Amino acid sequence: MILVGIDVAKDKHDCYIMTSEGEVLFKSFTIANSMEGFNQLYEKILSVTDNLDKVKIGLEATGHYSYNILGYLLDKGLTPFVINPLHTNLYRKSLSLRKTKTDKVDSRTIASMLMSDVSLKPYSDTLYHNEELKSLTRYRFDKVQQRAKLKTSISRLVTILFPELEKLVPTLHMKSIYSLLYEFPSAKAISKAHLTRLTNLLYASSKGHYGKEKAVSIREAAINSIGSYMSVKSLELKHTIKLLEELTLEIDEIEKEIKSIIDKLNSPILTIPGIGYSLGAQIIAEIGDFKNFDSPDKILAFAGMSPSTYQSGKLYSSNAKMEKRGSKYLRSAFFTATVCVCRIEPTFALYLTKKRAEGKHYYVAISHVVKKLVRLIFHLEKTGEPYVALT
Repeated sequence: MILVGIDVAKDKHDCYIMTSEGEVLFKSFTIANSMEGFNQLYEKILSVTDNLDKVKIGLEATGHYSYNILGYLLDKGLTPFVINPLHTNLYRKSLSLRKTKTDKVDSRTIASMLMSDVSLKPYSDTLYHNEELKSLTRYRFDKVQQRAKLKTSISRLVTILFPELEKLVPTLHMKSIYSLLYEFPSAKAISKAHLTRLTNLLYASSKGHYGKEKAVSIREAAINSIGSYMSVKSLELKHTIKLLEELTLEIDEIEKEIKSIIDKLNSPILTIPGIGYSLGAQIIAEIGDFKNFDSPDKILAFAGMSPSTYQSGKLYSSNAKMEKRGSKYLRSAFFTATVCVCRIEPTFALYLTKKRAEGKHYYVAISHVVKKLVRLIFHLEKTGEPYVALT
């Protein structure tokens, strides 16, 4: 076998080529992150073998920096292996007590790992094209977090400008309330507004749900409000509402694109009650190719949801905490999906109740249900069967 180690960087990549017997074919050399550099690497590989099936290429998982070279290698019919940087770091330390960490050393380390680690899974064309879905789901995840922060800011500003409003409506975060606060961003502004204008605004933005009665109660509360009148805070409230509405439109557009991709995949994960397009897409995108996992436990480990272990002599840790070393996006998706499934699916709800009855904290109990859900997802994806509820 021909083993190629590549240490990926933004502008250049350091490479090392050796045989599976340990013979060095090309000592560490650097190629540019360009088509010319990629072709240079390909020519060196062809100079030592004509059989590309006998070539294994290893790269560290460096996010978007490795995306282009991975695409090039797959197009050429080569077999790349994406390695966890944590593994290469531990492997490099095991080779020497000296603290040496350079790009050239890393490329040699990666090539050596290909020779010794038989458990590595090849990076498939499916995983490469899955990056599009992963990018979308992560982009949506970040946008949703931004929206949550904006909602918190709106709640904070309303507490200053019109604290009584929160008791008059089910929630501040409704289109009708946003329209009201954007037009009249303080208790003082609402108290001076014409009742007809308030009524029409609420009626139109709530699609007829709120009328004159609600407009009267809001204006009376505004007249007697303890809210401060601060023009700067009112301006901040208007801008925050505008930003939130724009962000919501962006999220809707992202979710529409995610739905179109998921519909093509026709994944059975969507047949599980409580898992919709967004959660299902995030789980599928982060896991990638299910063929790379031999068991549900390995998916849990990949998500960093396996319990850590500590034992030294006769000492055993009794409080095993979650490792939290894997994908935070996958962890979040599993946790949210489990909570949603437990609310809808009776089997999972009963299992959660059982764990709570054993005296486990809510989040500890949820972590047990996560394992059950991951086992189910693994089975459905492996078999292609839809979920059928137990009767």
